[in-house]
Amino acid sequence: MKKDRRNHRKNRNTNLNDTKKIIHILLKIIFVLAILFLIIVIFHIAKSWIQYNDITNQYLSNLNTIQPSDENETNIQQNTDTTFHLTAIGDIMCHNTQYMDAYNKDTGKYDFSYVFEDIEHYIKNSNLTIANLETTFAGEDKGYSNYPRFNTPDALAYNLKKLGIDVISTAGNHSLDYGFDGLSRTIDVLDKADIAHVGTYQTQEERDRILFKYVKGVKIAFINYAYGTNGIAIPSDKTYCINLMNKDLIKTDIENAKSQNADIIIASVHWGTEYATTPNDTQNELADFLFQNGVNIILGTHPHVLQKMEKRTVTLEDGSTQDGFIIYSLGNFISDQTADNTRTSIILDLQITKHIDNSVTVDSANYIPIYMYKDSTVSTQKMKLLDINKTISLYEDGTDTSIGKNMYTFFKKEANTVFEILNSQ
Repeated sequence: MKKDRRNHRKNRNTNLNDTKKIIHILLKIIFVLAILFLIIVIFHIAKSWIQYNDITNQYLSNLNTIQPSDENETNIQQNTDTTFHLTAIGDIMCHNTQYMDAYNKDTGKYDFSYVFEDIEHYIKNSNLTIANLETTFAGEDKGYSNYPRFNTPDALAYNLKKLGIDVISTAGNHSLDYGFDGLSRTIDVLDKADIAHVGTYQTQEERDRILFKYVKGVKIAFINYAYGTNGIAIPSDKTYCINLMNKDLIKTDIENAKSQNADIIIASVHWGTEYATTPNDTQNELADFLFQNGVNIILGTHPHVLQKMEKRTVTLEDGSTQDGFIIYSLGNFISDQTADNTRTSIILDLQITKHIDNSVTVDSANYIPIYMYKDSTVSTQKMKLLDINKTISLYEDGTDTSIGKNMYTFFKKEANTVFEILNSQ
């Protein structure tokens, strides 16, 4: 009997030990599986993160080939012809009637966005848009002002960015309306609005740096010069602050752009006779100089009215040829001037191709006639840029006759005038 009890206890102890061993083994297996599971999870997380970075980098790379980027981007070698659209618009002026119209007394803020509603899609759909600034952003403390010294609410700069303006030329006869401080603050406002600018500068280092933008890998250089500053003296210790028309300076800048492998050089030039619809001798002579030194496209500003445009085949000093395009004056984009032709302008669309052999052609030059309309029947938001051809069509099919018969007849005449000026010889 005692022996049986001893054997029973021995068997029970053996079973207990076996159970412990099994549990111990199972725990080891579970631990190993847990480690393996953790390794697999970490592996998949790492793989996903790498894939995410690859996708993000590819996305950003794609954006850089579509949108203008900063001037530090490395040029992309093209294996095929590259075609893109450049949009150009004229003088951005702001008279007191304009900023008063844009003021909202309920919010105490300025908003010019309503001015562009009818034409904004032309600009937003372009690969790159350049405009000319004919005012300053000298600050509210200086007091907003009209001609002859322009100072405009900062809100306009942010509205222009929202509209789709990528580059703005700032060298003009009103650049120093509020001295170097006003010029410098204008640059600060444009920087904050994220609009690239060329023509006026805060330092010599900035002046010597060429502005580049990339579109689909094509490297575009921008240069800008003005005839003067309305007699306002340029500070003797800050002669770099504005580019004036000096052929030596211009040639230096063109060579600088070439040395940095610019594919295209665009010159914005503030020149000409105010309100004259034909270019003067100075414009013609300087245009020849710019083309012969390698500029591809010249965009004229300042006369406040349209002047002709033309495409050229330019023979360079080495005997080679290249396409050249010029519009001697883009007229006013926005203003409240009332002289003949000052409220009618265009949105210029250039189709440009960089070919595999690195040559550049201006394939087409199309335009949309626009008009700075002022609706006297309303008390606020009177100013609006109208697409002339669209407005004519809407009136003719009865969709929108709000402009009235007299304005319809006027628009028909203006559309014809635009064509005649742009295509004059």
